[in-house]
Amino acid sequence: MNSDKRIQNLVLVALFAALTLMGTMIKIPLPTGAFIHFGNSVVLLAVLLVSYWQGALAGGLGFFIFDILNGFAAEAPYFLVESFVVGAAAYAAFSLFKHKPTRIHQVVVIGFCAGVAKFIMSVIKATIMAMIAGAQLKPAFFAALATMPATIINIFSTILIVSLVYFPLRRAMQLIFHNQPV
Repeated sequence: MNSDKRIQNLVLVALFAALTLMGTMIKIPLPTGAFIHFGNSVVLLAVLLVSYWQGALAGGLGFFIFDILNGFAAEAPYFLVESFVVGAAAYAAFSLFKHKPTRIHQVVVIGFCAGVAKFIMSVIKATIMAMIAGAQLKPAFFAALATMPATIINIFSTILIVSLVYFPLRRAMQLIFHNQPV
């Protein structure tokens, strides 16, 4: 890989990390203490527009920095890992469309697959946290499910946002970075 391409990749990772951080800082609080945010949308877009590794890294770094700056330092490593797991699910679905989805419903399928991975990871995390606090497995699992409304709202907002902006952003990035009209 030549020097220009490495610099471009580094800049894109930094850009998407910063956008993930900013998207997560735009939050809508819920009565449960959780919040709805737009960081997940940025991570999914990064995975689809840049690449799996760079997009997941950018998202993980953005979430990591957010957690460090906002009093969630203990959770920061988890969200770094989660970005790679959710990114892998999205990228697997993206591969079904040969990395070139052409219809909005295909992007919705990709977002849904990422959302399923996000939901599973969130339930596992909440269950483990409840068990660390002393709960048995079954009550911990059901308590974890009770905390999922914010995650579900985040999943659906991510699918909606990515479905609306993926194609215009893909076109813009192809024009800017590859000098290739779509």
